[in-house]
Amino acid sequence: MFTALTRTVILYILIIAGVRLMGKRQVGELEPSELVLSLLIADLASVPMQDLGVPLHAGVVPILTLLCLTMILSVLTMKSIPFRALLCGRPSVVIRDGQIDQNEMRRNRLTVDELLEELRTQSFTDPSQVKYAVLETNGRLSVLPYANQKPATAEQLHLESREGGLPLVIINDGRVLSGNLRRLGFDQGWLQNRLKERDCSDAGSVFLMTVDEAGGIYLARKSLDVPGR
Repeated sequence: MFTALTRTVILYILIIAGVRLMGKRQVGELEPSELVLSLLIADLASVPMQDLGVPLHAGVVPILTLLCLTMILSVLTMKSIPFRALLCGRPSVVIRDGQIDQNEMRRNRLTVDELLEELRTQSFTDPSQVKYAVLETNGRLSVLPYANQKPATAEQLHLESREGGLPLVIINDGRVLSGNLRRLGFDQGWLQNRLKERDCSDAGSVFLMTVDEAGGIYLARKSLDVPGR
């Protein structure tokens, strides 16, 4: 039992390392080479986990080899544009000036139903509203509407806007994150004053509190009907 547990932990760590090498991507955003890597690693790791008669190195060595190959390919794709195009492919413009490019759709085996579905997910029901629609190498569709279809910005409406910056979590489920509080230049006294202004007795009654770089505060109290409260 201990042997099986040890083998599983080792292989699990290797798989996590492989996923981390691919960066912070969702499954649907993987490049073809990354998807193949994830499938191969999962298959190589499953055999030594299930069959104790298979030597551990029979799974570890191929996985390490694939991880090294992935690192080499990553460097090559960053250094060489032709190699990147060969390995990852090139984006395809499937809609140009409101007109569907049927040749590009056939080349990418993209059906009309799939195209319309992708447009609907981005709030477009009519291809004629789209200036460009680009099928990216990860399979996602980037939609660029005409200028008159874009939402108006505060600058275009001549409205004054304030940059709040990135909000940091100060209280997470009743726990004060002192590091984030110091990073914003505040102390415990400042926090207690802000809690009193919002009728909170202490941090334990707060589910979430964030503060941005301009001092903007978001606060959510703990729900009274949550089990265990």
